[in-house]
Amino acid sequence: MNEVDLNKIKVDVETRYIEDQSNPEQNYYVFAYTITILNKGRQSAQLLARHWVITDSNQKVQEVRGDGVVGEQPLLKPGEQFVYTSGTMLETEIGTMKGSCQMLADDGSHFNATIDEFVLSTPRVLH
Repeated sequence: MNEVDLNKIKVDVETRYIEDQSNPEQNYYVFAYTITILNKGRQSAQLLARHWVITDSNQKVQEVRGDGVVGEQPLLKPGEQFVYTSGTMLETEIGTMKGSCQMLADDGSHFNATIDEFVLSTPRVLH
């Protein structure tokens, strides 16, 4: 049994623009993102911390690190998922996010669950 079989975390992302909290005239664009973390591995794993790299279309980069997500450090048994929604602000109407979740497996090993880059965009900017 290899580590890939033991520790397999799948992360899905949905995004949306929050128009009523945004102010385009002031270059203030608010986005929500819903993250679904699914343990497809063969042992339980706890999410300890997260790391985000947020880049707007002016290439301004923000890095965010912290314990857990939305104040929680969920323990996911095989087959379980954890869903949460959070948000970010950009100075441009389009940007990207990518990151990782630092996980602790039942066997005491640490590993990262990668979150592939995804796009944050106001409506009608991308076709």
